[in-house]
Amino acid sequence: MKKKVIFKGVATALITPFSDGEIDYSCLERLIEFQIYSGIDAIVIGGTTGEAATLSNEERYKLFREAKRMINGRCKLILGTGTNDTRVAKLHTEYASRLGCDGVLLVTPYYNRGTKDGVIKHYLEIAEVSEVPMLLYNVPGRTGVNLSLETLEELRKCEKIVGIKEASDSDERLVALSAFGDTLHLYAGNDSQIFSTLSLGGLGVVSVLSNLMPKETRDICKLFFTGRRDESLKLQQKLLPVINSLFLETNPAPIKYAMSRAGMCSPEMRLPMWLPTEASRRRIDEAISAFRSSV
Repeated sequence: MKKKVIFKGVATALITPFSDGEIDYSCLERLIEFQIYSGIDAIVIGGTTGEAATLSNEERYKLFREAKRMINGRCKLILGTGTNDTRVAKLHTEYASRLGCDGVLLVTPYYNRGTKDGVIKHYLEIAEVSEVPMLLYNVPGRTGVNLSLETLEELRKCEKIVGIKEASDSDERLVALSAFGDTLHLYAGNDSQIFSTLSLGGLGVVSVLSNLMPKETRDICKLFFTGRRDESLKLQQKLLPVINSLFLETNPAPIKYAMSRAGMCSPEMRLPMWLPTEASRRRIDEAISAFRSSV
């Protein structure tokens, strides 16, 4: 069963800008305009990088509405609706569907860590209420859950489940996931694995790096898709020090710091997230400066 493609290329996992504890919608609009001007393919709102775990339902839904209004169909809109409570994830997904997004992103249920059958039922129940395509999000480093290939073998039979954002740091697993082909589209969940994922038939990346460098991130994909694979690989390699610096500490602390240094937003986050250490800030500054001076 060939599945619908939500996007091909780069989806920016957009930060949620805060000011004095509240969502800064003026800043959000500037960030969205920057992304669209830079030719980004899709924007993810309310994902891990967007600190969704700290948003109330009221905040989340207003953020969804405002982002939809600001984007206004100029790129694909994917809304993060996953959580570890199936009932709440269904409510989020119903709301996002009614709003009219292009797809929803659903992290594996964390902390209570369902059994294989429980996780399958979790996603299939969400699929029953979703009116839009669903992307699974596997990030075991955060959730403590790794979606097994056996679980995915079952989930890919669902027409609504069209792809997976894979952030497991395993090249062997990427190879295994690529065997699902068009029945479960593969997207990199780590910026360090964009080229690897594309080489295995993946369709793109859900990116943290592209918050700061949307054009450069998009160029990795664009060069690859136009047959200039050597150039794509060289750009991926060149960006690796920047990418590595953005994950010295828990995301989104490093990317928010880097964006604040560029005058794009405040570094403000919600606890328990906090600013990177002085040593990490220095390494982030050095990596970005070195990249900028080399181009």
